[in-house]
Amino acid sequence: MTHRIVILGAGTGGTLAANRLRREYSTDEATITVVDQDDVHVYQPGLLFVPFALARPDDIVRPRQDQLHDHIEYIQSPIEAVEPDADRVHLTDGTVLDFDVLVVATGAALLPEETEGLTGPGWGEKVHTFYTLEGATALRDSLAAFDGGRLVINVVDMPIKCPVAPLEFAFLADWFFTDRKMRDSVDITYVTPLDAAFTKPVAAKRLGGMLAERGIDLVTEFNTGEVDGEGGRLVSYDEREVPFDVAVVIPLHGGQPYVGRSPGLGDALDFVPTDPHTLQSQSRPNVFALGDATNVPASKAGSVTHFEGDVLVENVSRFIAGEELDASYDGHANCFIETGFGKAMLIDFNYDTEPLPGHFPSKVGMPLLKESRANHLGKLMFQWFYWHALLPGRDIPGIGPDMPTTGKRSPESESP
Repeated sequence: MTHRIVILGAGTGGTLAANRLRREYSTDEATITVVDQDDVHVYQPGLLFVPFALARPDDIVRPRQDQLHDHIEYIQSPIEAVEPDADRVHLTDGTVLDFDVLVVATGAALLPEETEGLTGPGWGEKVHTFYTLEGATALRDSLAAFDGGRLVINVVDMPIKCPVAPLEFAFLADWFFTDRKMRDSVDITYVTPLDAAFTKPVAAKRLGGMLAERGIDLVTEFNTGEVDGEGGRLVSYDEREVPFDVAVVIPLHGGQPYVGRSPGLGDALDFVPTDPHTLQSQSRPNVFALGDATNVPASKAGSVTHFEGDVLVENVSRFIAGEELDASYDGHANCFIETGFGKAMLIDFNYDTEPLPGHFPSKVGMPLLKESRANHLGKLMFQWFYWHALLPGRDIPGIGPDMPTTGKRSPESESP
């Protein structure tokens, strides 16, 4: 019997899953079909660097189809809906794909239109986002022409892709304007709906202190209800206001619209309810999901997708073989955080353990919760790793899906 595996999404998760599954099964054992609405694969961590002219748009974009191994069928089409009970996917061009196993990896969608005024007057002129290639490029031009004033970075709501990226933007902006010898002419404010700079207490304390050290104001518990581009104001639901000359807004995120059109597949935000340890969808046993498309309580970050991919591929194989699923994914995530001036910080955590000091992946490795040149170089090197190791689905010696504990220190051990 030839098993029909359909993967929705040719981003990070869909690509690495397809390539790993192609290695797992011969063409006689399984057909693998990947669907996406375009053929533009963007290296999303690179979007952060585009506004500061540290990366060129052309350097972070490649064709999706070129990242897939031989004998993987690629279909370029928007998705109309999934019929989970009928094991069928409908594409907008009328194509119908039957599947034995479905993998949902279509990521998160930006929903700027859900915030009053965000896409109104000033959008793309003095109100920007760097979460799209077009937005990052427009912001680059805006920052190049900026001659001083109030720069505000605003997270509308959580969850968002790469939760540390807005903080990185604030740190890089501090470096950018310092390097241009105009930092004294720029007020930088970081506005978040959280009650601290980040979600995890130890990391939040460290990152909040770094904002203060750089003279970046922190406004917490600000739930953005309106962006007044014409008047240059963020307005919260409790009527607080933050003025700006340039606003960098991270819009509300949701799942993909087709998920909402698919009976039982998604939740109220169109994310796919997914077992946080097996990556099996809660709607149907032959549906799996990974990456930003899921509702699992892990960061929507590339590293999470990478670690999830190992467990997901194992469980697709176990499901096809009629075996018990592997419930070993522990929410492992790690993130390089650019802090400016040629340095970066690294954090590593999972569902139960917040970022801790020490080293990754063992006692001898990259420093954790500490700025270093090595971490900055690691962030830059990751782009090569992404195209040549992560997407092709290669195993990385010494780095698996489980969060390593060797080399980490508890906060108590830091006390005198």
